[in-house]
Amino acid sequence: MLVDTLGNRHLYTSLHPRLARALAHLAATDFGKLEAGSYPLEGEDIFVIVNDYETKPRDTEPFEVHRKYIDVQYVVSGEEEFGYLPLAQQTPSKPYFEKHDYAEFDYESNRSDASYIKLKAGMFALFFPGDIHMPGTGDTPTSVRKVVIKVRV
Repeated sequence: MLVDTLGNRHLYTSLHPRLARALAHLAATDFGKLEAGSYPLEGEDIFVIVNDYETKPRDTEPFEVHRKYIDVQYVVSGEEEFGYLPLAQQTPSKPYFEKHDYAEFDYESNRSDASYIKLKAGMFALFFPGDIHMPGTGDTPTSVRKVVIKVRV
């Protein structure tokens, strides 16, 4: 997992060939003008999801993990908190769902091992396969516009 601002995106472009394209797209696109929805960049290898939502309390949300994709999560407006849980001996509460590339881990079983970080407008987080994370939370409901770019590894 990595957290930084879009201004430092150049530091991460060598981590994966498709990641450079995803980060360049974030910098070049005005996401305030796009409708919420899914947009292909390179078919199933790189695609963009624009979301508008209200943050939710931690205890109502599961953690998730991916196997095939890096999540590039970028906050356009608002702010949210996300949980991070290093993959160790956790057992998923729901098995891996291949079609949507995720498994879920319940909050109660893992809350004592998790760390939480605020992600503010202009910041992004990179979650690699194996990084268990819980996006979209906050102490009080807050409106957020977030872009998630899925990058196949």
